[in-house]
Amino acid sequence: MDDRRPTDSYGDEKLAARLRELVGDRHPVIAVATVSPKGTTVASAGAPLSAHFEIGSISKGVTGLLYADALARGEIRTASTLGEFLRLDGTPVAEVTLASVSTHRSGLPSLPRSAEPWRRTLALWRHGTNPYGEDLEQLLAQAQGVRVGKPRARYSNFGFELLGHAIAHAAGTSYRDLVRTRVAEPLGLGVFYTPSSPDELLPGAIIGRSRSGRVRQPWTGEAIGPAGGIRASIEDMARLTSALLDGTAPGVAALDPVANLSGPAVRVGAAWITVEVKKRPITWHNGGTGGFRTWLGVDRAAGTGVVVMSATSVSVDRHGFDLLARLTGEEGR
Repeated sequence: MDDRRPTDSYGDEKLAARLRELVGDRHPVIAVATVSPKGTTVASAGAPLSAHFEIGSISKGVTGLLYADALARGEIRTASTLGEFLRLDGTPVAEVTLASVSTHRSGLPSLPRSAEPWRRTLALWRHGTNPYGEDLEQLLAQAQGVRVGKPRARYSNFGFELLGHAIAHAAGTSYRDLVRTRVAEPLGLGVFYTPSSPDELLPGAIIGRSRSGRVRQPWTGEAIGPAGGIRASIEDMARLTSALLDGTAPGVAALDPVANLSGPAVRVGAAWITVEVKKRPITWHNGGTGGFRTWLGVDRAAGTGVVVMSATSVSVDRHGFDLLARLTGEEGR
């Protein structure tokens, strides 16, 4: 674990200064990357560029890429159901299609009642406990008794956990290995992985904290991987963003919006959200765990992208959108 002082900065000095100007002292450990036709720039404060953060629900975006890639490979179909690949026999969940999960229109809850979400939340806030430590068998057991609602827009962590493991089973592997063989290795991402337990954290893993500075346990677990369990360095998130923009990322069609998420103004592809900001379509996803907040966004028309990752549970969404708007404006000059 890294314990460098919050004032320590690394990488591009100009970007680091801009980052500090934006976030002030609310994010003592933070990293940022910008990608444009002119190149890639990275900077961090409070931890070296090699440090790796929990990317939270940006993991869903990675699962979306793997879903679109599996479709292109013919391993799954849009009409494929969760029950075709996971042991869900006798449950309504088995009949849910992968396509509906990928756009958050499956009717699945955010978490099943059997997962006791209120107890998890209480343990997180009181003790900083990881609320998502289940393995795959425990995840499948939670599906028992889950009622599937109407197919309307409803964000579901549970659905994306199941989706990622279903895609992996269709490919004959685990989700962790699917991320490694189809995303990390092809794109040259050295620190981009899905730890199942704290023992699997690599050197360079940093500690996340609440907004009040309290230490939070790492969010590790086999089940959560596809919905929020990936860890990555800012350098490798920059490489992923570049691949999203140049089309070399697997399953990049996941970024194309295909359904409404919150009315016609907010559209969704396979996990990735698209909104218009000053008449420009921005495709993005954010993430939040007990001690981390993250944001990745791209302006595909301009060829620009931004990643922001903080080891404090204070939103960085506004900063991400602002940096992307500035970057795109600078590129247009």
